[in-house]
Amino acid sequence: MVFRWERLVAEVSFKPTYTDPMDVDTYQLLGLDRPAPWSVNGKDRYSSRVAMSEAFDGIYSPCTEANPADDVPQGNVVSLKGWQVSTVYPQTVRDIRFYRSAGVVPGQSNLMLAIFNDGIAYLGRNGPVRASAVLDSLVASGDIGPVLAIFIDPGRPAGISALSENQEDLNALDNQRSIEYDSLRPDYGRFLLNEVIPLAEKHMNCRASSETSHRLIAGMSSGGIGAFTAAWHYPESFGRVLSHCGSFTNIKGGHHYPWMIRNTPRKPIRVFMQSGANDIDGLFGNWPLANQSVASALAFAGYDYRFEFGEGGHTLAHGGSLFADSLRWLFRQE
Repeated sequence: MVFRWERLVAEVSFKPTYTDPMDVDTYQLLGLDRPAPWSVNGKDRYSSRVAMSEAFDGIYSPCTEANPADDVPQGNVVSLKGWQVSTVYPQTVRDIRFYRSAGVVPGQSNLMLAIFNDGIAYLGRNGPVRASAVLDSLVASGDIGPVLAIFIDPGRPAGISALSENQEDLNALDNQRSIEYDSLRPDYGRFLLNEVIPLAEKHMNCRASSETSHRLIAGMSSGGIGAFTAAWHYPESFGRVLSHCGSFTNIKGGHHYPWMIRNTPRKPIRVFMQSGANDIDGLFGNWPLANQSVASALAFAGYDYRFEFGEGGHTLAHGGSLFADSLRWLFRQE
């Protein structure tokens, strides 16, 4: 017996339409509008703690450029702690560090721009990335031009200390970070464009290039999807994306990106992605599979992208080992 589908697909002219996507009522009926439970099937939200440990970091080391020679000029880093005048995210407090590469003169314009979500994780001089040292090396070697970099931490609700150990406070801190990074709305990109970049230019007395190919946004985990979302909504302002272990899972709908990428006219952004076989597998989804799915969608849609899949967990160790190479690849002129 030949089924109707087999008869239809045998006809070259047949193209199934699938015109009606899932309706809102069905979406709610299935509970897809509700957050993941705290635990189910013997698993809790943080059942993959080992992925976030350093258990899989031994095979990775910071890139060579993270330890520049003594004669490499160092850029200038300025800290702004407790900034709390945002209109996009009112009643939040955050710490920001600004970097200006060596040799930049006051008032200089057309600097390359690099923004790092969860900035302190990228900036730490003894951490897995050591971004300022790598930028010093790459600028000194001429691999990239002079840079204005922004290392920005997520906001915390006013009145809550970043060092609090109270569970209610920790939940509030985590929730605010998720609001900023995991949301698929354009708010975070607008926040950077209208508030943070002008603040950085004022504090460092220089101006970033308006060329989209000279403007990078990077992040790890939720910060990674947050970087991609900013570029997705503002490709004319963020033309380069660096995502480490990006949370393209169902925290706030990030698992929809493969569909969106496949069904949206290609945007003028270049993307470098990294994940690993020991990345998180939890209630929100499987990070290795989610990143592979996004990479597959980027390939399908014809994006200029690169995906490095290693053996690491949910840390910056692998990304740090590739950091200088990833910046060279993203900022290459071709």
